[in-house]
Amino acid sequence: MTNSARFDRGHTDDLMSFLAASPSPYHAVANAAERLEKAGFRQVAETDAWDGESGGRYVLRGGAIIAWYVPEGANAATPYRIVGAHTDSPNLRVKPIPDTGARGWRQVAVEIYGGTLLNTWLDRDLGLSGRVTLADGTHRLVHVDRALLRVPQLAVHLDRSVNADGLKLDKQRHMTPIWGLGEVAEGDLIAFVAEETGVPAGDIKGWDLMVHSIEPPAYLGRDRELVAGPRMDNLLSVHAGTAALTAAAARGSALTSIPVLAAFDHEENGSQSDTGADGPLLGTVLERSVFARGGSYEDRARAFAGTICLSSDTGHAVHPNYSERHEPGHQPMPNGGPILKVNVNQRYATDGSGRAVFAAACERADVPWQSFVSNNSMPCGTTIGPITAARHGIATVDIGVAILSMHSARELCGAEDPYLLANALTAFLEG
Repeated sequence: MTNSARFDRGHTDDLMSFLAASPSPYHAVANAAERLEKAGFRQVAETDAWDGESGGRYVLRGGAIIAWYVPEGANAATPYRIVGAHTDSPNLRVKPIPDTGARGWRQVAVEIYGGTLLNTWLDRDLGLSGRVTLADGTHRLVHVDRALLRVPQLAVHLDRSVNADGLKLDKQRHMTPIWGLGEVAEGDLIAFVAEETGVPAGDIKGWDLMVHSIEPPAYLGRDRELVAGPRMDNLLSVHAGTAALTAAAARGSALTSIPVLAAFDHEENGSQSDTGADGPLLGTVLERSVFARGGSYEDRARAFAGTICLSSDTGHAVHPNYSERHEPGHQPMPNGGPILKVNVNQRYATDGSGRAVFAAACERADVPWQSFVSNNSMPCGTTIGPITAARHGIATVDIGVAILSMHSARELCGAEDPYLLANALTAFLEG
């Protein structure tokens, strides 16, 4: 199904810019915050006292951002409407002692983050990104967006059976990027990062660094109906959620609930961190918002009881070369609209009531939608949805956009779907 009459390519152009500018979770939340600031939101520190005034606020913690808009007339028991997402993507992350090498090659020691498709990182020009922590406790973003590193594949002449038996990669021995020739010298990488960042090397006391493909996002296909790019899982949802929140906030006092964007880090490795969905961040922010408006624990319970969350994450489009891996009756296609994700074993949190909420939002937005369920013989992935539901007692629905090549260094989606998702999320947040 195509929706070209409603399709705004400008939204997808903006998504591509967002992906390129967000090589790490720290960049993603900084870019989301910049967009929120332009829409009138202001940052609040967790260490400060909060007021109960109306308007837009956001909290930054590491690679996570929680943003919300309190409309005029909201009381302490006003429920929330939450769009949940995550900022992290599987990749290669720099180890504490990064300088290594062998046989005259200088290399960078990396650790595998999340469920990475390892082969997709081979023979790509890679940059370096993330953040460094300075002696005074402040952070600086790092974004070296040029061909700096490469994980070279073994030539077919030295692995004659690779095309018949498949590529076999050892995470420790085969995934170490090269970045030059010569003797290994301790401190080289961080000295380089310091120079690129404009700070003295001695000031850097910690780092959270990772590699990224420097190939920019691009339209693909004869009619440019597809988009190829990095980190769609799940910056596509972060971008759509940010756009939806700013659009909902523009309605001001017409809102009957409080719209929220909750974009967490560490979803790809279980969400168990102070910035992950399985931590207390979201609950703490929502509770403090209730209390700042003069509410009690009773008001907090009433607000949470009326709250609903759309957990927006990417899902699997049917793969034309492996269609037998998909459930025969549920085969989402690109540009068919967002997907409703269902798993009765609670790997997704959707139930019949949630389906009705999502369907109503799509109907108001004039957005088509599709259903996704896994093949019974294939294990199902999971999201922040069940975690949010269980931890906070909040009704949660799992949705997203259907993509190919999930967890690759470069994923693929329909060019219309990001726009359709943002419209559906806006309708949901507007209530």
